[in-house]
Amino acid sequence: MHVPPPEPARPQPEDIPLDVVFEDAHLLVLNKPAGLVVHPGAGAPRGTLVNALLRHVSDLSGVGGVMRPGIVHRLDRGTSGLLVVAKDDHTHRALSRQFAGREVEKEYLALVLGVPAAKTGTVATPIGRDPVHRRKMSVRAPRGREARSDYRLAEAFDGASLLRVRIHTGRTHQIRVHLASIGHPVAGDATYGGTRTPSSRRAAARDALRGLTRPALHATRLAFVHPETGERLAFEAPLPADLLQVLDRLRL
Repeated sequence: MHVPPPEPARPQPEDIPLDVVFEDAHLLVLNKPAGLVVHPGAGAPRGTLVNALLRHVSDLSGVGGVMRPGIVHRLDRGTSGLLVVAKDDHTHRALSRQFAGREVEKEYLALVLGVPAAKTGTVATPIGRDPVHRRKMSVRAPRGREARSDYRLAEAFDGASLLRVRIHTGRTHQIRVHLASIGHPVAGDATYGGTRTPSSRRAAARDALRGLTRPALHATRLAFVHPETGERLAFEAPLPADLLQVLDRLRL
């Protein structure tokens, strides 16, 4: 007798604090902390943003499926910053169209190793699954998808720099992969070379960079058109305390 595989359990509401930046009847914008997984999956069956949302919102959009209610886009577990969530199906579909049409403004702050030679630049290398390490993404993938990231130098330090990065596509690990591909991995990113020995001449700066426990990447700005009102909304989230502490030590 054939026994079908068990269906994954529906996510359950959990009392997890949320930093709500904006909320109305149709959507909410959150400032996600680093370390919080967006939706349940392998290795994270509970304790996710979805679990928190199910307690906060009585009836989330179901367009994303049972395991991803309300989730229009995502941030990596180690990335902090702004995220929009849809409460109803109409809002979900409308926001998804804006993301697909590249009408959503997404800007990140990234602390990277080294200082780029040019103060501004564009990385437009396609990204796909790494042909050797299947859990990683790569610009060397045989079937990469179009990806574009623009960066601008915000502040330079000894052996590191703070970049403002705008992405025009939403590939998995896009910023981390693109910056690593030009020799400036996101500091603290163990997957893409950001934990190598910093080139800083000051011991305090090297210790600060080595002390990072997650990629130093923060979604600092998010702007889109509200599907119901037609108003363009823009939100900004300052750097969290862990990254500010590292910057303070680099500035000394």
